[in-house]
Amino acid sequence: MKLHNYFRSSASFRVRIALALKGLPYEYVSVHLAKGEQLQDRFTAINSDGLVPLLEIDGLRLTQSLAIIEYLEETRPEPALLPSDAAGRVRVRALAQSIASEIHPLNNLRVLKYLSQTLKLDEDTKNTWYRHWVRLGLLAFEKQLAHSPSGKFCHGETPGMADCALVPQIFNAQRFKVDLNSLDKTMAVFDACMAQPAFQQAQPSACPDFEA
Repeated sequence: MKLHNYFRSSASFRVRIALALKGLPYEYVSVHLAKGEQLQDRFTAINSDGLVPLLEIDGLRLTQSLAIIEYLEETRPEPALLPSDAAGRVRVRALAQSIASEIHPLNNLRVLKYLSQTLKLDEDTKNTWYRHWVRLGLLAFEKQLAHSPSGKFCHGETPGMADCALVPQIFNAQRFKVDLNSLDKTMAVFDACMAQPAFQQAQPSACPDFEA
């Protein structure tokens, strides 16, 4: 099993968490996004999207973090990252997609580079964009958690796919100094996750290509 990823990529971070929770070893292959390695021919030859993560597994090359996690869940089902009931599964998927589909696309590296390099926004204006959309999305996520069954994690007492999505987004929010006040449930889940060895093992500072 081989994971092409980058320490600072939140989508890659999601998959690293899932692999750690399931106890699955893999070869770590660094694709340095800031240096544009994802756009080089040697990478686009195996992933035409030019994006990370890319997981090579079972003779397949899998892309898109949530799709990868779903594949791991179907082929390596223990420990489960989705609940056993249909209502629980759809809720966890919705929470994960709230992060991956609603928040992350507006503040990923490609968008931020376009804002600064093409639209010529200064650093403060770009960061204001980032903070606005991330906080707006996290406020919505907080409301979703409030309408859920009680539990230590996003859904119940064990971490799952929604937690795999949430933790990387909070890491990025903290890096860009987003206001995280009034996100009590969200941050309680984050703290519960970071008390777990799998989340510590997967975090950026634990990656072989980490740069301070």
